[in-house]
Amino acid sequence: MIEASDLTVERGGKTILKNYSLRLERGRILAVLGANGVGKTTLINTLIGVIKPKSGRLSIGGQVGFVPQLFEVPFSYSALDIVLMGRARHLGLFGAPGRKDYEIARHYFEMLDIEDLEPQAFNSLSGGQRQLVMIAQALASECELLVLDEPCAALDYKNQDKVLRLLAHLRDLHAMTIAFSTHMPQHAVEIASDVLLMTSGSRYVLGPTADALSAENLTDLYDLPVARADFDGLAKHTYAPVFRHEGARFDG
Repeated sequence: MIEASDLTVERGGKTILKNYSLRLERGRILAVLGANGVGKTTLINTLIGVIKPKSGRLSIGGQVGFVPQLFEVPFSYSALDIVLMGRARHLGLFGAPGRKDYEIARHYFEMLDIEDLEPQAFNSLSGGQRQLVMIAQALASECELLVLDEPCAALDYKNQDKVLRLLAHLRDLHAMTIAFSTHMPQHAVEIASDVLLMTSGSRYVLGPTADALSAENLTDLYDLPVARADFDGLAKHTYAPVFRHEGARFDG
């Protein structure tokens, strides 16, 4: 579904990604982690075709749905209007949404439990509400590959859980291929089959979550001690930073 070989990407004359190779099969979920500015959004924009690589080979199988991290519209569209925009590729150049398109849009409002947002102005919604509407828009496009840029960044714990359960549902019941970026290793622990840890423009770790996502690799990734914590009585674990604040001197 996604296959990249020796991918090099430049922006503004600067090399952001160098010799990246990855493969993500249908029905798998890839979590992309890395420090700010390392190139996660550049990689995602390359995968969805917004940025063309300078060199290398990129192959994407199937229609792509994209959920950006931040999104505003210049006009007073309702949340329902925004989700219906996801139907554009099915309508033709001058087509207007019909009964089926409204049914599909409302199906995803219901799936995400946000029916009350339908008539509301999109720009009046909170950041978290907009994020859920944009996920509904991407799903309404009937995509086969879903790419999300930090989909849980503006969400509280309850809505993070909702989004993670939805992504797992789409993988398990619809064999959808999903790639998302996150700053939360726990999100990868919960649902990702594979992780990509981006340390720099040319250094990265890619592999199955159980192998690649470790305290050692996360410590290297963030240049900060990261420890694994196991939950008593549960077959679950998480990773947490060990912040260096006691008696520390800030050097900028």
